[in-house]
Amino acid sequence: MSDAAPQGHVPVMLAEVLASLAPRDGATYCDGTFGGGGYAGAILAAANCTLYAIDRDPDAIVRGAALAARFAGRLHLLEGRFGEMSSLLAARGVTALDGVVLDLGVSSYQLDEAERGFSFRADGPLDMRMEKSGRSAADLVNTLGDSEMADILFTLGEERHARRIARAIVAARREAPIETTGRLAEIIRAVTPRDPSGIDRATRSFQALRLAVNDELGEVERGLEAAARLLAPGGRLVVVAFHSLEDRIVKRFMVQAAGRSAGASRHDPAVLAGRAAPAAFRLLTPKALRPGDAETDANPRARSARLRAIERLVSRDAA
Repeated sequence: MSDAAPQGHVPVMLAEVLASLAPRDGATYCDGTFGGGGYAGAILAAANCTLYAIDRDPDAIVRGAALAARFAGRLHLLEGRFGEMSSLLAARGVTALDGVVLDLGVSSYQLDEAERGFSFRADGPLDMRMEKSGRSAADLVNTLGDSEMADILFTLGEERHARRIARAIVAARREAPIETTGRLAEIIRAVTPRDPSGIDRATRSFQALRLAVNDELGEVERGLEAAARLLAPGGRLVVVAFHSLEDRIVKRFMVQAAGRSAGASRHDPAVLAGRAAPAAFRLLTPKALRPGDAETDANPRARSARLRAIERLVSRDAA
């Protein structure tokens, strides 16, 4: 995620998010990834609506107090995971929504705070926990066997040199536990060739560990399903993803929700017999929207962003 904040963090594809969500007066929305409140503030400013904002990071909830005061009675902050959207909202008496927005991944705040351990740009503790609880990245790199470690790096980081890196990590921790982002990055760089794309050689491994620590892909799947169940007729789900693994999940979910199951053949007997289930949603983005050159020049973190959206066509019971 990339978030708006007083420090200058900018919400990615904000104009496209607002256009896709189309906030309206009297409606109820959910921002499942509050972060710095960039999307939330813009949605509340665009229409006289109510917004429930969820974030699993307790720091984000604390930061949101000022925005909640500004939009008193309209912005409600909920600490938790967006995959638990249904139960979090039900506890507030909310059982239907007119729109949901999700900005996937790590927030700019988390990346920029060295003590959170998400980035190797500044040395810090090897943590990466969004909720500040549970297993940390240091726990994983200091306890997993090289085979399990390699599987995580390859599957979640799409790292070609996963086995080489895993062996190097296991060897290095025999000398001393790996406790900082700087040391882990150095271990990775020492055993891998320069990437032709120019990205840092530690990038994919750090991504993989972060996804594993926070079960982010599982959370995306749970969040999409929860959002779809909650949307009222005409309600919209807007998702901004930054990594191919996340975007793949979002694309597959939305295509299937719109009745266009990936890989379905027009020669399928069920299709020929007209037995395909009616679509509950329509695709608002047949192709993912991408940020414009002006935005990527001003905010390089936006370069990999992809926006996809769907709108509910039928009653929520059909989902």
